[in-house]
Amino acid sequence: MTGANRPVLGMILKGYPRISETFISNEIFLLEQLGFSIYLISMRHPRESFAHKSVKKIQAEVDYLPETLLLPLPKFLYHNILLAIKRPGAYVGALKTAIRRFFRTHKSATFKHLLQAGYLVHRLLPRRNIIHLHAHFAHSPASVAMFAAGLSGLPFSFTAHAKDIYTSNPKQLIEKLGLARFAVTCTDYNRRYLNGLSNHGKTPIYRVYHGIDLNLFSTPGADTAPSAPFRTLTIARLTRKKGLHTVLRAIRTLVDDGIPLEHTLIGDGEDRKTVLALIKTLNLEKNVQWIGTQPHDVVLDHYRRADLFVLGCEIAPNGDRDGIPNVILESMAMGVPVVTTGVSAIPEVIENNRTGLLVSPGDDGEMASAMKRLLTDAPLRNRIINHARGRVRHFNNKTLTNDLADIYRQRVPEFRT
Repeated sequence: MTGANRPVLGMILKGYPRISETFISNEIFLLEQLGFSIYLISMRHPRESFAHKSVKKIQAEVDYLPETLLLPLPKFLYHNILLAIKRPGAYVGALKTAIRRFFRTHKSATFKHLLQAGYLVHRLLPRRNIIHLHAHFAHSPASVAMFAAGLSGLPFSFTAHAKDIYTSNPKQLIEKLGLARFAVTCTDYNRRYLNGLSNHGKTPIYRVYHGIDLNLFSTPGADTAPSAPFRTLTIARLTRKKGLHTVLRAIRTLVDDGIPLEHTLIGDGEDRKTVLALIKTLNLEKNVQWIGTQPHDVVLDHYRRADLFVLGCEIAPNGDRDGIPNVILESMAMGVPVVTTGVSAIPEVIENNRTGLLVSPGDDGEMASAMKRLLTDAPLRNRIINHARGRVRHFNNKTLTNDLADIYRQRVPEFRT
């Protein structure tokens, strides 16, 4: 089917494009390569001043919802009132859902999501031939998708990732799962949790790993033992769940033991001041270089020069945690051995002493010991690098996106044509 009659997948995103969510832009591009027509609805404008080159390959049109509630309120009210007049039954039903959800959490964002959904349905959806809505992330994007589905009569689904699962009210998640046609998540760990939320198998929940572009991350480093000063690398959002305090304290231990290290930290985030202050407190300014968020070509260059990748993932006080950080997969593909923790789904890709080394979250002494082993034990290092390369072949994003496309075709018959 071509042209105006071609069915369109409406995809609701938290922000687009985002440097930290390359896996989403890759998914969009690969779905387009498989013949899907996609229309993007983003809840936020991009925060970074640059985007990865892969974004430029995407053909999908993108529109942005009003981000705040007060300033665009007249615009929201205009489109929502007109929609309520046209579809009073649907609007009353969506409003009842919003009220019920508000009394559950007492968060005013619920009504913003309803208004955003009304704006989306009345202002953006007409004449676009959208036959299904899919949200990336189970919190606010899935809320907008849920309300938009109720207001438009379209089915919806969502992909649940990490923070959006474990910092959400379980009852809110249960409700979304009950209303969705299907859900996708990126790890078996997540799937078990979501299936345990009284879902009783009513809504299918599929596990599809994110995967990486193995053609891009395909220049492995040398298998020979590295020489001092050792070059270690961390790529992460500067946020609590990444366990950067554990990494930095482990580096301090190694430096105190006379092991020369040059550590590069790539990324940014809400805990930047805390992380940079800790670097100063630990007197690591000469050993640790923070270079902020970087484009792919710079990141690739650091992978090529790194002797070791290290990440201290942990469960944050608010329940936030990682799934499988893509930087772990990228490191494995690039021939950079990994030291990290066994939190969440990381053991689904890192098998201790085989495809990497796992340590206890928050244990900087154990992390320092593991880092030293992989930097100085050449046989262990080479064995792990080789097994990691074999394991990461199962995370080819092209193959995994094919699996995702099959799910869309199975659950949304219009996509089979």
